[in-house]
Amino acid sequence: MANILVVDDDIASCRTLQLHLGSQGHDVSWENSVEAGLETARQFHPQLIVLDIRMPDRSGLDGLPDFKAIPESPKVIMITAFHDMQSTIEAMQRGADDYIHKPIDIDELDEAINKILNQSKEEDSLLEAKTSASGGLNIVGNGRAMKDIFKTIGLVAKSPATVLITGESGTGKELVARAIHDSGVNPQGPFVAVNCAALVETLLESNMFGHEKGAFTGAITRQPGKFELAREGTIFLDEISELSPAIQAKLLRVLQYKEFTPLGAKQAQSTNARIIAATNVSLGELVESGEFRKDLFYRLQVVNIHLPPLRERREDLTDLVQTLLGRINRELRRNVTHIARDVLQKLKNYHWPGNVRELENALMKAVALSPGDTLTTDLLPAEILNSASENNASESLELSLEDMERLHVKRILASVDWHKGRACEILGISRPRLRRIITQYGLENPAESGMERDD
Repeated sequence: MANILVVDDDIASCRTLQLHLGSQGHDVSWENSVEAGLETARQFHPQLIVLDIRMPDRSGLDGLPDFKAIPESPKVIMITAFHDMQSTIEAMQRGADDYIHKPIDIDELDEAINKILNQSKEEDSLLEAKTSASGGLNIVGNGRAMKDIFKTIGLVAKSPATVLITGESGTGKELVARAIHDSGVNPQGPFVAVNCAALVETLLESNMFGHEKGAFTGAITRQPGKFELAREGTIFLDEISELSPAIQAKLLRVLQYKEFTPLGAKQAQSTNARIIAATNVSLGELVESGEFRKDLFYRLQVVNIHLPPLRERREDLTDLVQTLLGRINRELRRNVTHIARDVLQKLKNYHWPGNVRELENALMKAVALSPGDTLTTDLLPAEILNSASENNASESLELSLEDMERLHVKRILASVDWHKGRACEILGISRPRLRRIITQYGLENPAESGMERDD
């Protein structure tokens, strides 16, 4: 049971709550003003304060920061007879843990109190976020697979060998590429990333290799390409499988002779940029089907680093949550430093078809919506709550990769109302690839009206 302080200028309401909460075994005290409530709180040491918003002299909203600043850090439930949106928003922004309207529904109040008190008992502190000295995100992992990857990065970083990073979407392939660059012979050099699926072929060629003035309509000035910008640094070619045969041939020449020719140029330029490529599909299968050059495939995978999906490295999830929370708190200027044990268990039980990117997205939303410093289950996406059980997690491991891809893409499309642009952002794939997946699996928009939402 807990010490509970009620602060309300309605004496009848205070006495009613004292009787009700006292009958449940709580030790209840009450005051009729903010100042008297603060004085009592410092002596009574409540775990929970039920605070009215509208009171004479000083409102509960104005006093809320002072109540939250008490050394014992009591939880606060705000109550009010005024149902205006602004008060609710302001109360949550100032640190309220819950918000209930008058006349008070006793069942609703009991549910809120039990949730807050149980949450306080079950919290696990995650105060030490793991970040690099530069403030960026480290690659996190204590399992054998990730330790082997760390070793490979250490061995290959100082050599000029071309590296091919493979793994499902959202596993962190660019983080590995950056780690190789940062541990290489020229970490101060530029790291230039190219999404090979983001542009049509003509624009991609200009983007990668540059163009001279007048090379094509609209080329009013000379434009250096990514290879020229990379200079002595690293160029990261993401979604390498999306390259057209023509650009595959040009890239092969760069790998063979360390030179490229900008569009419209007569002279080739040399490059010492290290090339790291990444793909979330099997290049070997594309080679067999004739969609990818065999000679380029062998040139790219001098060293192959494969990133396992998150469902195969659940032992790393706690560290990942720690690390991601540290980064998200900085980005959102929040201080969510606790997570309930049941939340962590649900995260561990979920199969994570979107991998680390999906985990980061879920945590980002939860932190943004958290009213206090603790993540609770009500902040988790519905798909995690609905499937977060050991049985569901075990069953998901029996699905083929194709089944998981189909189910995941179908779920993401449904969650964004078939907004394909937003779906591509969440999935981390190009629009042409999304369209191919939709066609491959025969996915249909249940609300199809003859028009696609691409914007």
